[in-house]
Amino acid sequence: MADRPRFFDDLAGVAGGAISALTGLRDEAEAVVRARVDETIRKLDLVRREELEAVSELAANARSGQEAAEALLAAMEARIAGLEARIAAVEPKPEPGPGMIV
Repeated sequence: MADRPRFFDDLAGVAGGAISALTGLRDEAEAVVRARVDETIRKLDLVRREELEAVSELAANARSGQEAAEALLAAMEARIAGLEARIAAVEPKPEPGPGMIV
């Protein structure tokens, strides 16, 4: 048993080549399936999770901006109402004259 017969060396070489060929076929099949799935997703108008999360973040930012603007508007309206009340308290009221309805 000093040397293996050449037949076993050839058989091992063929088996190694077959395994690498099968690995290549598997990789090619995965690429084809991935391309088909991506194409189907595009046809169905589905979105990827990353796109959905990005849009959700934009919506959350817009919502918080709107809430801040509404709070600012409410504060400004309250301030205007206070200023109008002060002006009304300072202005003299017109005296009813002839022909005015009280």
